[in-house]
Amino acid sequence: MSHFDVRSAIRPQPDQPMVDIADYVVDYTIDSREAYDTARYMLLDSLACAMLAMKFEGCVKHLGPIVPGAILPGGAIVPGTNFELDPVQAAFNIGTQVRWLDFNDTWLAAEWGHPSDNLGAILAVADYLSRKELRDGGQPLTIRDVLTAAIKAHEIQGCYALKNSFNRVGLDHVILVRLASTAVTTAMLGGGKDEIVTAVSHSWIDNGVLRTYRHAPNTGPRKSWAAGDACRRAVTHALNAVEKQVVGYPSALSAPTWGFYDIAFGGKPFEFERPFGSYVMENVLFKISFPAEFHAQTAVECAMQLHPLVKDRLDEIERIEIQTQEAGVRIIDKTGPLANYADRDHCIQYMVAVPLIFGRLTANDYNDDVAADPRIDALRAKMAVSENPRFTQDYFDPDKRYIGNSVQVFFKDGSSTDRVSIDFPIGHRKRRGEGIPVLMAKCEAALRAHLPATQVDRIMALAADPARLDALPVDQFMNLYRV
Repeated sequence: MSHFDVRSAIRPQPDQPMVDIADYVVDYTIDSREAYDTARYMLLDSLACAMLAMKFEGCVKHLGPIVPGAILPGGAIVPGTNFELDPVQAAFNIGTQVRWLDFNDTWLAAEWGHPSDNLGAILAVADYLSRKELRDGGQPLTIRDVLTAAIKAHEIQGCYALKNSFNRVGLDHVILVRLASTAVTTAMLGGGKDEIVTAVSHSWIDNGVLRTYRHAPNTGPRKSWAAGDACRRAVTHALNAVEKQVVGYPSALSAPTWGFYDIAFGGKPFEFERPFGSYVMENVLFKISFPAEFHAQTAVECAMQLHPLVKDRLDEIERIEIQTQEAGVRIIDKTGPLANYADRDHCIQYMVAVPLIFGRLTANDYNDDVAADPRIDALRAKMAVSENPRFTQDYFDPDKRYIGNSVQVFFKDGSSTDRVSIDFPIGHRKRRGEGIPVLMAKCEAALRAHLPATQVDRIMALAADPARLDALPVDQFMNLYRV
C-alpha cells in the first residue's frame, strides 16, 4: 500500500469488495428452488426460536422501545408482543429474539455465525415498509421479497466467512450480520448501488465489537443480543444512506493506516472462495434437536446415544474422552466454574454431561437450578477434550462442511463404551429429509407454547402451502405473530 500518497485528498474508486456486494444485491437473480425452499424453513424456524425466547426473562427485558413509551403506531411488529416500533429498534428486538437461545441456523467456516440473525433487520424493514405502503396507497412487500433478501444476506455473510476469520483478530462474527443486513436493507428501502456502497462503507468504518463476551472468563448474555445490536446498526446505516443521502467512504477497507484492513485485519485484504450466488442458504445448518453451540451438536447426539449405557453407572466413570474440531477446542472447551446460562451453552463438557445424566438437553438445562446438580461438574472434571484432525479437515472441506464429534466413556473396572462418532448433525444438508419434519415439529411446539391456537393453525397451514406463503403480504404475516 506504500504507493499511496497519504496526503492526497483525491477520492479513490470504491473498494472492490463493496462494489461486488452492491452488484450482487441489485443485479443477481436467485433461481434456486432449493434456496427458496430452505429459506422458508429458515424463516419459520427463526420465528419459532423467537417465540421460545419469550419464556426467558433475560430476553423479554430487552424488548420494546429503548426509551419507555417511544413506540411508533403503525410501525414494525415485534413478534410475540404487541409492540409497534420504528424499524431500527424493531430490528434490535427481532434480532435479539431470534438469537437469544442459540437455537437458530448456523454457518461454520473460517468464521462462524448465524445467518438468520439478519432477519432482525430484514423483517423489521419489510414490515415497516409494507405498513407505510398500505397507508400511502401502495403495495406491501410479500414473503417472497423477504426470502429473496434473506438468501442474499445469508450469501454475503456466509461467503465472507468461508475464508476470512474475524475471530482470530478478536472481532465477533456479528460484524458480518451488520454487513449483510446493511446491504440488503439499503436495497429494500429503495437504495441503488451507490447507496449500498455508501451504507456498506459506514458498516466497515464501525469496525467490530470484541468477542470478549463469548469467551472465558467473561462469557455473558451480551452474546445473545449482539446480533440484534448489529441489525439495529445496519438499519441505521441503510436509512442514512437512502433517506439522508450521507457521504460514503470509498476506501473504508483499503485506506493506508486508517482503513479496516490496516486497523483491524493485519493489513490483509479479504479472500473469497466463490462468487455470490445461493450456496450458503442451500447448505445452511439448522439447529433442530438441541439449543447448543453448533460445534457441539454432534457431541450432544453422541452423548444421547450413550445415556442408556451410563445413566446407572455415573459413579463408576473414570474418564470421558471427547474429540472435536479445532474450532470446537478453541471456542467451547472450558474448565472451572460456569457463571451463567451463557457460559454453560458454550461449554462442550457441560453440553455432554447433561445428556449423559438426564438423556436430554433443553434450553432450561442451562439454568442455575439444573446447573446446581453436583453430578454435572463431577462429570466435567473427568472429561478430556482434544482435536481430531479428520474432523477439522472435514469441517473446512467445501463439499462436506461436517461438524464431527466423538464421545467415549471409560469405567473404573477397565471397561468402556464404544466410541460413538457422528460426522454431521440432523440439521445438515445431507440429512434434510430426516431433519425437516423434526424442524417443523420444533416450530409448531414453540408457536403453540406462546401464540393463540387460531394463529398457529394459520401459520402451519401456510407452511404447508409455499405458494400462498410466498404471496402473503408481510404485514399480514407478521400480524399472525402478534399477541
